[in-house]
Amino acid sequence: MIPPSAIPNPAAAPSRRWRFSLPSWQFTLQETLGISLAMRKPSPHLTLPLIVSTLAAAAAYAFLPTRKRYHPGQVAVITGGSRGLGLALAHRFGRAGLKLVLAARDADELELARDRILRSRDVLEEDNILLVACDLTDPEQAKALIRSTMEAFGRLDLLVNNAGIIEVGPFENQPLEAYERAMQTNFFAALYTIHAALPYLLDPVDSAEQSCRGIVNIASIGGKIPVPHLLPYVAAKFALTGFSEGLHIEMRHKGVRVTTVCPGLMRTGGEEHAHFAGQQEKEARWFKLSARTPGLSASVGYAANRIFHAVQAGRAEITITPQAWLAARIVGLAPETSQLLASLANEYALPDPVYPAPGIPPGTAVHTP
Repeated sequence: MIPPSAIPNPAAAPSRRWRFSLPSWQFTLQETLGISLAMRKPSPHLTLPLIVSTLAAAAAYAFLPTRKRYHPGQVAVITGGSRGLGLALAHRFGRAGLKLVLAARDADELELARDRILRSRDVLEEDNILLVACDLTDPEQAKALIRSTMEAFGRLDLLVNNAGIIEVGPFENQPLEAYERAMQTNFFAALYTIHAALPYLLDPVDSAEQSCRGIVNIASIGGKIPVPHLLPYVAAKFALTGFSEGLHIEMRHKGVRVTTVCPGLMRTGGEEHAHFAGQQEKEARWFKLSARTPGLSASVGYAANRIFHAVQAGRAEITITPQAWLAARIVGLAPETSQLLASLANEYALPDPVYPAPGIPPGTAVHTP
C-alpha cells in the first residue's frame, strides 16, 4: 500500500513548461529594457515610457533648426543636368547661389538648359554655369569632368549623380545588353565620377567651418523594392543604393556627407527616353500612365525642393512620395507577402512576354509594336 503522501500532486507540482531559469545575459536585458524574454511580453512599467520618450525625441529632432551646409559661391556638379530632375536641381541650387557644372551627353540640350536657367534668373551670370558634354560611362571622361570643374572654378563642394536610364519589359524579353546599359549608366557612371571627385572633396580649399562637402546619389524606390518589368533598372538601383549607403558610413566622419535619394514615381519626362522590350506599346502605356498620373507621381519641382533641403540638412537618406516611403517599409516588414502581391500584379496587370518563334535561339530579344 503506497501512502497518499508519496503520490505526486499534479496541482502542486510546478509546470514543466515554466521550469527554467534565464541565462544571466537574458536576465540583464530583461531588467534593462523592461522586456520579459521568457514570456515574450513587454513590461508595461518601462515599455510605455520608453515608447513615449522615443517619439518625443524623434519629434524634437525633426523640428530642431539646422544650419545651412551650402552657401553662395560654392560649386555643385550635376550629372544628367540637361533635363528632368537634373535640370530642376540646377534651378534650385542655382537659386541658392551655387555655381553650377552641368554634365550630359547632348551638348545642344546643355545649351538649352543653361538658357532656361539664365532666363529664369535662378543664376544671374552666365560665367557661373559650366557645361560639359561627356559620357560618364567612360571613366576617363568622368575624370575630365572633374578636371574641367577645378580648372574653371578652383573648387568642388557638391556632386549630384543624377544621370540614369530606364529599361522596361519582362525578363524573357530583356537582352543582356539591357542589364549592361543599366549598370553602366545607373551605377558605374556614378562610381567613376565619385572616384574622380573624392580627392577634391576630401581636401577642401576653405577652412573646416566653411567647407561643407557632399555627394548626392539619385537612386530610386526601385533600389529598395523589386518592381516587375524593370529588372535591369532595379538591379542597377539596388547596387547604387547599397553603395551609397555604405559610402555614407565611410565618409561621414571625414567631412563628406553622402545623401541617398530614393524617389518614387516622378513627372520628369524621363519616360519618353525609356527603352521598352516585349509588347512595346503596352509596356509604354502602363509605364507612362504611372509616371504621369498626379497622386501617383510627384512633380519634378517638388522632388528637387525636397532633395535641396535634405542636402542642406546633411540627411543620410530620403524617400520621396508617401507611397514610396510606405512601400519600402512594407517590403521590409513583410517580404513574403509583398513579393506575392507583386507577382499577382505581374500576372494579371502587366503585359505578357513575347516568346520567340521556333528556331530562334533562347534569350534572343523579341519586340512587338
